[in-house]
Amino acid sequence: MRGQTSRQFHAQGVVLRHSEYGEADRILTLYTLEQGKIQAAAKGIRKIKSRKAGHLEPFTQVALYLAKGSGLPVITQAEAIRTFDALRADLLKTAYAAYVVELVDRFSYAEAENPLLYKLLVDTLVRLEGTAEPAVVIHYYEMHLLDLLGFRPELHNCISCGEAITPRDQFISPLMGGVLCPNCRQADASAWPVSMPVLKYMRHFQRTPWSKLEKMKLPAEVEAGLKPLLERYLTYLLEHGLKSPGFMRDITKT
Repeated sequence: MRGQTSRQFHAQGVVLRHSEYGEADRILTLYTLEQGKIQAAAKGIRKIKSRKAGHLEPFTQVALYLAKGSGLPVITQAEAIRTFDALRADLLKTAYAAYVVELVDRFSYAEAENPLLYKLLVDTLVRLEGTAEPAVVIHYYEMHLLDLLGFRPELHNCISCGEAITPRDQFISPLMGGVLCPNCRQADASAWPVSMPVLKYMRHFQRTPWSKLEKMKLPAEVEAGLKPLLERYLTYLLEHGLKSPGFMRDITKT
């Protein structure tokens, strides 16, 4: 009995994605509070009478009981904490949520816990479901994701010479991890130009608490430069393209 009990464990997590397995099962990838990213088997979930199905959809925050075995842990019980139905009911918000979970999935490693990253993930899905401007939610998430992953970019001083950034257009280098002043552009010939308005908003998202941003409206001209820059920065760090930004562009026709 004691050995049997030790095989059971509890986890709270967000479903990132799933894949079909066999005739009725699914393999779920979840980001959990206790263990970071894990995979688990949901036996019989595709059967019509399965009680787990509605609790294990993508983006759902769920409380789980799992049993360890010789392979993947098996989900024995699942109860949704938040289903985020409003995200699934809105195609654009679905696309944003897909981007949020894809970044966590791609940047995280198996069983490397990060409770702050889990909180950021859940908070971001909650904010997307609310009334805040989605672009503001996403850019706050992107900048704080970089912080939590150890990739916080230096945005106030030149990453090469250390001088304070002056109010003129600059360059940003993901290779060096921050902004280069025009005098130091040669330190990374591949650095990308960044306008001062875009840089100011990056700083704002990086250092300002959410409570002071939730009612903010992002100027269209800033969003036009900020959105592709941050996607490009994150893609550079991943060394591989992301799928969800293309989905978002198809929906918004931008």
